[in-house]
Amino acid sequence: MKSEAKILCDALSCVILGKPEQVELLVAALFANGHILIEDVPGTGKTTLAKALATAIGADFKRIQFTPDLMPADVTGGAIYQPATGQFVVHQGPVFTNILLADEINRASPRTQSSLLEAMEERQVTLDGHARPLPELFIVLATQNPVEFHGVFPLPEAQMDRFLIRLEIGYPDLVTEQKILYAHQAAQPLSLLQTVMTVEQVLQIQGEVRGVFVEPSLGEYIVQLVQETRKHVGIRLPASPRAGMVIFRLAQAFAWMDSRNFVRPEDIQRALIPSLGHRVFPRDSRGIESCRVILEDIRLSVAIPK
Repeated sequence: MKSEAKILCDALSCVILGKPEQVELLVAALFANGHILIEDVPGTGKTTLAKALATAIGADFKRIQFTPDLMPADVTGGAIYQPATGQFVVHQGPVFTNILLADEINRASPRTQSSLLEAMEERQVTLDGHARPLPELFIVLATQNPVEFHGVFPLPEAQMDRFLIRLEIGYPDLVTEQKILYAHQAAQPLSLLQTVMTVEQVLQIQGEVRGVFVEPSLGEYIVQLVQETRKHVGIRLPASPRAGMVIFRLAQAFAWMDSRNFVRPEDIQRALIPSLGHRVFPRDSRGIESCRVILEDIRLSVAIPK
């Protein structure tokens, strides 16, 4: 693994124990300049992982706790009347930051959820009729509880499509869970985390990732995988053209982290499920597991370029 990526992964792994694959996927999504949806049961470290990432790269960090009474203006900001001057002053909301943690995003109403759509896609927010650009580094890390939980509003398909990947942390194994007990005995591991990278370095890496070469036959391979989702009888909503662009970008990030300036077929295959798992909706009710099975079938059905 490339030294810069390894340093960042090692730092995050000191906070999130026993989850090297999830940490590496998170870092790849950061370098691909994409938003991240972290879905899992409470208590598995979703919020901690988001805070750790912001700390490790020295980024400006804001957190919004999404609740049913949260309003769009609580996210984006808006015009506030000043009695002393008799004028309205535009107040920028917490979305104006580098790393935005949208905690339990599916507990807010669809109206409030949609307030992030413009920011996530266009990297700007329209306030008082004027488009205001967000920082050059702007990443939304949203956590959500599984849809089976009480008091949640499922994210609409259009908003799910804005996330580069969906990440699941999962429960730790027995040995790791014992380590977690003792790691929190003296102090929170997050409080001991040091900054190992700057925002400027992240932006430079993102530029290098965009320059990773993708051979035309591999571009065709990506498109074939996406188009197969539109033919599969088990899929209700197939992948959009944006899905292909996401696989492309994530594969570039994997190649860069592996110290290569070109993409291999295995990078694309590795990116397939994290990129499409939340964009493809099966016809049956088994949800995520059914989607994984379908995508694995598609991966095996499409010939790998020689």
